[in-house]
Parts: sequence; structure tokens; C-alpha cells
Amino acid sequence: MHATKHSAPWLPRFALGALAALSFLSIGVHAETWPARPVKIVVPYPPGGAVDAVTRKMAQRLTEQTGQSFFVENKPGATGTIGAVQVARSAPDGYTLLANDTTYALLPHIFRKLPFDYAQDLQPVCAYVFAPMGLVVKADGKYKTLAELLTAAKAGDNKVSYGSGGPGSTPHFASEALGMAAGAHFMHVPFKGAGEATVALLGGTVDFQMASISGVIGQVQGNKLRVLAVSGDKRLPALPGVTTFAEAGVRGFGVTNFTGLWAPKGTPPEVLARLQKEVSAAMATPDMRTYAQGIGADAGYWDTNAFRKEMGERMAFWGKVASGTGFEKQ
Repeated sequence: MHATKHSAPWLPRFALGALAALSFLSIGVHAETWPARPVKIVVPYPPGGAVDAVTRKMAQRLTEQTGQSFFVENKPGATGTIGAVQVARSAPDGYTLLANDTTYALLPHIFRKLPFDYAQDLQPVCAYVFAPMGLVVKADGKYKTLAELLTAAKAGDNKVSYGSGGPGSTPHFASEALGMAAGAHFMHVPFKGAGEATVALLGGTVDFQMASISGVIGQVQGNKLRVLAVSGDKRLPALPGVTTFAEAGVRGFGVTNFTGLWAPKGTPPEVLARLQKEVSAAMATPDMRTYAQGIGADAGYWDTNAFRKEMGERMAFWGKVASGTGFEKQ
């Protein structure tokens, strides 16, 4: 009778304890500190391009800083929209991000209808590693200076050809922007990605490529490609002998590229704040600064507000290029 008398009160206390433990575990699951598991960064282009290379370097740095894995997944196609759609439709929890460059500002000028809501579905988080665009030719090719190439282009429409990652890509519009600024006309030869365009240039299929310096610096340093001029208002420490377009006589061409991150709409503010903090910290390290300089880029950082402002200005610029070249939306 003694045991029976005290067993009833004991059971409720045990049950309450178990419920409290379960409740604590549930709260812990929902209140996990990001990143608590691997983070996927979708690069919407094939491996080998500038966005891919820079994103992989940043992913490595974020992995080291947070102790959690950040990894790249390539989802190329349709000028980056296939990868963008994947991220836009992902859970807004910070575990699927989109990496892109100034091409993202081109999308409204390329497509009549996008497969996602451009203004709402993805939100810019931050941008980093700012690389000028460079006009590159085969090192042993016939064009030794920018003046020679432009003279040939002005002598006859479509005499000088260039490769790009496809219609509407940044190299495509940048090449056309150069033509508008210089009064020259080029023949566009599209490929499936910037990497393929570089291979075509190396093989002599096209005369030049307008590329982010960070994407071709290896071939330049290996004496396979030559840079005739770079955008921006100063020469690059990595290529001190290469003039800017302005120095070479082409003014009004200041196209530079960046690598940035976007997240699905609804991603928690605290997750975005942590991501910005980590990227900002990464760009302040000697490792990332040395890396950026080594690929002919600047180690900088835009927070969300600066990123939104710059994107608006890029969209306006590309709109003028699309209008000036008569580009028809797809």
C-alpha cells in the first residue's frame, strides 16, 4: 500500500519532466543558430568562369570562419535564370543562396517574361571582389593593341569577332557597350558560358573576348592571352603595363564586374545580418585581399543598401545599351 500510495504522484512528475525535455528540444531545433548545417551557393553558370572561381574562394573562406560547410553547386543555363529560379523557390532559411554578377542587372532587358518575380523573389545580400572588364586577345594573335583592333572593326562591320557566354550575358553587353563608345561594330559569336568563349579565343575561333579579368588572369599570366585594355579609372597592380580604355582613347566605358549573393525573399533578418558580417570579415582578411589583387580585382564590400543602389544604376546603364544596340528581348 505504501508503494501504491506514492506511485501516482511520481508518474505525473516524470511525464511533466519528459514533456519539458521535448519542449526544450523543439525550441532548440527552431532556434538553431545559422549556419547549423551545410550552406549551398548556387552559381548559375558553368565551372571555370569568374563568378564560379570567386564564389568558390568565398565559400572556402566562410567554411573556415564559421566551421560549417559552404559549397558551390553549378546550375547553368538561360543566362543564369535556371539557377536563379532554383534559389527563388528554395526555403528562405539561409541554406540556399545565389551567387551572380552584374549579369543579374541585365535580366529585365533580356527577357520579355522571367520565370520568377524579379522584384520580389530574391533579395540582394552583399557584394564583394570587384573586377574590371578587360579586352583579351590570343597572345600570338594579329591584334597587338586596342587601336589596331578598333581600326579593323571600323573598317567593316562584323570583320572583328568576339565570343561571349551567350546573348544577354555581361560580356555580350559589355562588348556592345564598347562598340557604342568607340564607334565600332563587332560580330557576336555566342557560347554556352564564359569558359567556352575563352577556349574558342585560345583556339582562334574568335578575335577577342570581353571578360572579367579575374576569369582570365591565369591564361594571361601563362602568356596564352593578352589584355589590350581594362575598364576602370586606374591600372591594375597585377597588370601595370596594360592601359585603361580611357588612356587608350575610349571614354565613357567604365563597366566593372562584381560578385554578389542573393537570398530567397523571407530569409530571416538575423541570418542575413550574420551572412553580411561573415562576408565583410572575409573581405577584410589578408587572404582575400591578396586573392583579389592576384586575380586583377579589388577587395571591397557592399552591404544590402549599397548593393540595391548599385543594382539600380547598373539596370539603367544596361537599359541604354540594350536600346542603343536594338537588342530584342527573348
